[in-house]
Amino acid sequence: MKDIYEIAIIGGGPGGIASAVESQLLGIKDVILFEKGEGHSTTIRKFYKDKKRVDKDYKGQKVELNGNIYFCDGTKESTLDLFDKIIQENGIEVQFQTEVESITQQNDYFLIHTAKNTEFKARFIIISIGKMGQPNKPSYPIPASIKNIVNFNANSCIDGENILVVGGGNSAVEYACVLSETNPVTLNYRRKEFSRINETNQENLIQCFEAGKITPKLGIDIESLEDENGKVKVNFTDSTSLVFDRIIYAIGGMAPVDFLRKCGIALDSDGVPVTDDNHQSSIDKIYIAGDILYKNGGSIAAALNHGFYIVQEIKKRLH
Repeated sequence: MKDIYEIAIIGGGPGGIASAVESQLLGIKDVILFEKGEGHSTTIRKFYKDKKRVDKDYKGQKVELNGNIYFCDGTKESTLDLFDKIIQENGIEVQFQTEVESITQQNDYFLIHTAKNTEFKARFIIISIGKMGQPNKPSYPIPASIKNIVNFNANSCIDGENILVVGGGNSAVEYACVLSETNPVTLNYRRKEFSRINETNQENLIQCFEAGKITPKLGIDIESLEDENGKVKVNFTDSTSLVFDRIIYAIGGMAPVDFLRKCGIALDSDGVPVTDDNHQSSIDKIYIAGDILYKNGGSIAAALNHGFYIVQEIKKRLH
């Protein structure tokens, strides 16, 4: 362990990994990365269904990669393999299963406090924590007796279950299309049309609707949930009710606002960190990368670019 690191990176997803790699390539060797999960890319591991497609141009955002990591369209598995290889080849110092609780400024460095009661010092901080660690939840209560079958990812699904997927974004559509291969699926979205999904998902969804593989329940919201003999009874705002074996909510995620506020970082009205053109937060020498810079999430490619740009800026400032 170093007495003081040049850069401490919080979050072991694409933005954090890119920041660490780009630092090494620019000759900044005293770098440490903290990840609260057991491995890197926790959001991809936990919230992406196996074999889920991972697009470079997320939600149609065309991003030209400017850094040293080559990333292209693939699957959950190929994406994780890529980042495994990158971490190993570059000898990145990673503290897994280490949650950072707070950051405080001490003269010309920052003191990083972890949940393990350990402390680290660093001159610059890069925060690249994902939003999906705190998925958005519905405003109505979820009865405690059915919480195990009301999920926010598709990892617990069993073939043959009658499943309701709730949401209008790419994740909701992808869950519904993949699950429809093995399960009866209903897709509920409060609007009548999907305006936020990419072209490929749009085509897949239309095919699933036309083939009768997914039942649409569109333009209708959910009013409440009930336990009906160990299943979920869903009461809709059109006065109808349906019973499902499982519900998956894919309604986005929230930035970890409490942590950011605890660090003293200014946020806008949507809970997004306020940054300058160099991705620096309201606190000098604390930078932000990844999808917490976006209200509705950003792409892996954009996060890789953030790491590249931020490290270039830090390199200029290091003495």
